[in-house]
Amino acid sequence: MAKPIAGPEIERLIQLLAKLPGLGPRSARRATLHLVKRKEQLLGPLAAAMAEALERVLVCSVCGNIDTSDPCTLCRDHARDQSLVVVVEDVSDLWALERAKALNAAYHVLGGVLSPLDGVGPEDLTIRQLVSRVGSGTVREVILAVNATVEGQTTAHYLTDQLAGFEVKITRLAHGVPVGGELDYLDEGTLSAAMRARTPF
Repeated sequence: MAKPIAGPEIERLIQLLAKLPGLGPRSARRATLHLVKRKEQLLGPLAAAMAEALERVLVCSVCGNIDTSDPCTLCRDHARDQSLVVVVEDVSDLWALERAKALNAAYHVLGGVLSPLDGVGPEDLTIRQLVSRVGSGTVREVILAVNATVEGQTTAHYLTDQLAGFEVKITRLAHGVPVGGELDYLDEGTLSAAMRARTPF
């Protein structure tokens, strides 16, 4: 095992940063060095922002978005069409659709997709909450905006079965979203076009 090249505090920062998506050990070392060199301008404000986020960030009890209030800003927005619910896998997908300004609708974050191989079943997602939300009678359309992966499509079929007993229109994103594509990596134009051209599921 390689000997540490810095004190334990710096090594811990490197190890924690390396756990972030897109950052490996080398990128984490570069990011740490950059932060430490700019303690006053970056490291201090970042530490304060993270401490505040730890204290204040909540998961919305209605849709599953993250915010500093519950219900979240999107759920409290009366200009949104609350009868139109866009179902996404993760908060990053919700943010991608919001950036694209694809639709002024409400959201529901599943928290993942069904994946028996990974031990993720219906009870691990917010499917029960979605069914309850639709069962309230205020939802007229559910848009399944899950990723075009095998797990995403399996989840979409499962949701369709769960919602079959309700008088609600179920649609999905048009096939402008490539198979195997993930919403967070698509450009805004593709997302907008896919949302406008959604089809019955």
